[in-house]
Amino acid sequence: MQEILKAGMRAKELVTQILTFSRQTEQQQKPVQIHLIIKEALKLLRSSIPTTIAIHQNVADCGMVMADPTQIHQVLMNLCTNAYHAMRETGGELSVSLSVIELTAQDYLDNLPLQPGPHVQLSVRDTGCGMSKELQERIFEPYFTTKKQGEGTGLGLSVVQGIVQSHHGHITVYSEPGHGTEFQVYLPQVKALDEGLAEEAETVAIPRGSGTVLVVDDEVAVGKLLREVLLSLGYEVVLCSSSTQALEAFQQNGARIDLVLTDMSMPAMNGAELTRRIKQLSPATPVILCTGFGDIINEEKAKQLGIDGYLLKPIIKRQLAQTIHEVMGKKGTSGLAP
Repeated sequence: MQEILKAGMRAKELVTQILTFSRQTEQQQKPVQIHLIIKEALKLLRSSIPTTIAIHQNVADCGMVMADPTQIHQVLMNLCTNAYHAMRETGGELSVSLSVIELTAQDYLDNLPLQPGPHVQLSVRDTGCGMSKELQERIFEPYFTTKKQGEGTGLGLSVVQGIVQSHHGHITVYSEPGHGTEFQVYLPQVKALDEGLAEEAETVAIPRGSGTVLVVDDEVAVGKLLREVLLSLGYEVVLCSSSTQALEAFQQNGARIDLVLTDMSMPAMNGAELTRRIKQLSPATPVILCTGFGDIINEEKAKQLGIDGYLLKPIIKRQLAQTIHEVMGKKGTSGLAP
């Protein structure tokens, strides 16, 4: 179950990353243990490339880097996918290592966008066909690719370079025809100042409350799950499987409903329209919108529509409880449990 949960969260983060890249907006970076991300990505990689390619890993605990986990995952997967393409016909060895190096003022940093200090070095090496110097000079150009038509967009390494640069890092490549290729990614190491705060946040009790929540989701299984979570947090629940049913329920029993928790994508009337109708009936009733696709409506648009809270699916119990606690607190709703 933990692996299923981890895979679900990774899917959520990947969707967010795709939408973020398409909109060219910044992702939120935070202190992360990069070795855990690398190991997780290598597990996924092993199941997706043939056994004719051996994977060797030497991934040590290198402390923390300030990074977006999904983007680091994307960097490694892109580099390893390129390595696979270089070895898919003949087989070979893919080596991934992670270590800490100390860069000093004498390490030619004038020519690199790096500052002196400890850096995490990610190395991805293959025993494939290699590249000429002419190719190496162009591989980071957008839309440049050596693959056959239909096999690549030429964006992989360009995206990788962009991600590394946005993390205040640097990427280098060394290759010889017939002798393989090695990429080196350098990311600044950070002190784990926030690690204790993160651990402390995880140990803080999940906020409970009281009151009645109207839950609206056209997926019956999701609605039932939300009901169970809310009941465990101390709330009473009115569950509706359609927006029209929810509007009727609110029209009839709006006085006893303290908060509305609604899905976005629903037939007949989406969550934004349902919110508008509810706010017309009762402007003070707080509404939290849940969505699995943030390109239709994001947090900023939700606020403009008068929506009080915004959550991306899959919804985590702690995030749901905290959001309800904050929203009901702002509205001065009574019934918050200590």
